[in-house]
Amino acid sequence: MHYNMGRLVAIVGRPNVGKSTLFNRLTKTRAAIVNDTSGTTRDRQYGLMEWNGLEMSVVDTGGWVEGSDDIFESEINKQVYLAIEEADVILFMVDIKTGITDLDDHVAQILRRGKKPVVVVVNKDDNNQGYYGESEFYALGLGQPYAISAINGTGTGDLLDEVVRLMPKKNDDRPEEDLPRFAIVGRPNAGKSSLVNSLMDEERNIVTDIAGTTRDSIYSRYNKFGFDFYLVDTAGIRKKNKVNEDIEYYSVLRSIRAIEYSDVCILIIDATRGIESQDVNIFSIIEKNRKGLVVLVNKWDIAQQKSQQAITYMENTIRERFAPFTDFPIIFGSALTKQRILRVLEEAIAVHKKRKTVISTSQVNNVLQEAIAAVPPPATKGKYVKIKYITMLKEARVPSFVFFCNLPQWIKDPYKRYLENKIREAWDFRGTPINLYFRQK
Repeated sequence: MHYNMGRLVAIVGRPNVGKSTLFNRLTKTRAAIVNDTSGTTRDRQYGLMEWNGLEMSVVDTGGWVEGSDDIFESEINKQVYLAIEEADVILFMVDIKTGITDLDDHVAQILRRGKKPVVVVVNKDDNNQGYYGESEFYALGLGQPYAISAINGTGTGDLLDEVVRLMPKKNDDRPEEDLPRFAIVGRPNAGKSSLVNSLMDEERNIVTDIAGTTRDSIYSRYNKFGFDFYLVDTAGIRKKNKVNEDIEYYSVLRSIRAIEYSDVCILIIDATRGIESQDVNIFSIIEKNRKGLVVLVNKWDIAQQKSQQAITYMENTIRERFAPFTDFPIIFGSALTKQRILRVLEEAIAVHKKRKTVISTSQVNNVLQEAIAAVPPPATKGKYVKIKYITMLKEARVPSFVFFCNLPQWIKDPYKRYLENKIREAWDFRGTPINLYFRQK
């Protein structure tokens, strides 16, 4: 399994050329690994894909812009500038039925100035009754057009070969030492920079910046009070674009990079605003990337209600919105007054250790065979699933259990959740996701 080192592919183009269909086709190759518990509208616009051993993130920028159903030129500009700013390779999608429209021309102009690798993707109808030839699209001035059918997938192999070829070769610029990497993420104004500042504060000299390429993450080494780890910081690096910046919109894409570069994410929620859909979006990206999680409810010092009741209510709300993953620490504190900040770090370190837990095969079987005997997998169409043997994978990025059974395809999500709960009851995996795999014996 390769680490996804923030390789970002963005799909741009005017509405109704097939961007989301292409997005779904590219990302569904990962469906076996990524669980698709959606719960957020924008879930569908961010996904992971793998091609020739290279793992990449794909973003359908159209889905992230308000009002994108209408052809608002300014909205499309926003997507395109965003892609130029954030992505490594841009897929510019056009439609063979309409040929080159004025809007396509306009987008091509911005992309030519943007200096990022661009691939022109010509979406054809599926019965190959060519309308215009794809060669017409050379006129966009962005090199060879690739004709594909987003619906049935013809041509996507060649397209992806080209994407991999254009992908900047990243030297794996992660620090050598095996130190945990923490990303601080959250919606704008939730207090990310205050937290970074109060962690780094006066003793700036203890921070050694390891800069990757200029636009990638920067690791800041933090070693005091007995802690030693890297903070992954992506927000402060990029220069602002001329385009009027939709901060909410950018912040999610920035978070994607930070999340991918980290082991554990510290997600900051603003106590004065409660949990918002943007928080759930960011959480769903942490979950898709299978990272550890610690939640900091920030600005607790100025929250209206601070009773134990208010704490319980807030905790329950957060766990409800993030379900089914609910087993993670939640800390109430303040980045400004530094209340419980070190506690956040202690929890993050603990979560990082739990990601490395290994349990012996005999222990795993003792506990889980008992749980399976107590509640066997439900029979489907008269077929009974027998789970014969369970083992925990060594060397996995995320604690992963393999269940060997006769009919892996009949094991459904509710039963997987039952098994996961039993694992969490028996061993402490607080804050880290768990992978369950079912294999034919």
